Amino acid sequence: MRALALALVCLLATPALASSTGHAPAKKTGTHAKAAAHEGPVHWSYAGAGSPENWAQLDEANRLCASGRQQSPIDIRTAYALALDPLQFDYQTSKLHVLNNGHTIQHNVDPGSWLQIGGDRYQLLQFHFHTPSEEAVGGKRYPMVAHLVHKNEAGQLAVVAVFLTQGTQTHPLIRQLWARLPESHPVAMSFEDQSYNPSSLLPRDRSYWTLMGSLTTPPCSEGVRWLILKTPVSISKAQLALFRKHFSMNARPLQPLFERAILDSQ
Repeated sequence: MRALALALVCLLATPALASSTGHAPAKKTGTHAKAAAHEGPVHWSYAGAGSPENWAQLDEANRLCASGRQQSPIDIRTAYALALDPLQFDYQTSKLHVLNNGHTIQHNVDPGSWLQIGGDRYQLLQFHFHTPSEEAVGGKRYPMVAHLVHKNEAGQLAVVAVFLTQGTQTHPLIRQLWARLPESHPVAMSFEDQSYNPSSLLPRDRSYWTLMGSLTTPPCSEGVRWLILKTPVSISKAQLALFRKHFSMNARPLQPLFERAILDSQ
């Protein structure tokens, strides 16, 4: 499970995990491919020699990035309506803990925030952002997505995806978070005088699509429960531009669905 926690950059290092998707600096391993004879190891990234098409070759631990049959993200084109359990969020106030891990901006959350789905209970560990959205709907990607990463007592991950679209109004929580973005990486900062509730990032309509998938960053571990909210949240053009100043593109290409079915909570 350590490899699973270390990678979700999406999932990278969180104090609550000892490391998780965006959670800490990218891990350096000993079997990376070489960019050239005179250069050092190639580390995973979104462009160049470390780009997604090469992730599986960078380290043997990343083999699922190429061979997995439940990889994320996916394009939602056909979904099957079903009476699914509602998502019940019990999020609490957290101090502001922000990390620039070189792959995304991640916010680690104080213990005590929970997601309940039927009889399954997951604790919120952290959330982070991608631009454009990693998931697509009918072939279209939103300008951004937030991934809220949860884990249950068995160590299984559940990720809630919230699409972010460009609107005319400034989003209050994003304004607070963006006011303290680390300029370099890896940099982690905590602000004891700043608190917020992660529920401010959620839309009022909690209907969702769901399927089993993977981490969207190396090692691309599978067995992740994905819950993709159907209703986007609006942020301003300036807020979108500020994130893209740090990360112009940090989204993995869409992956084949294979035999998986996407369920729709209606």
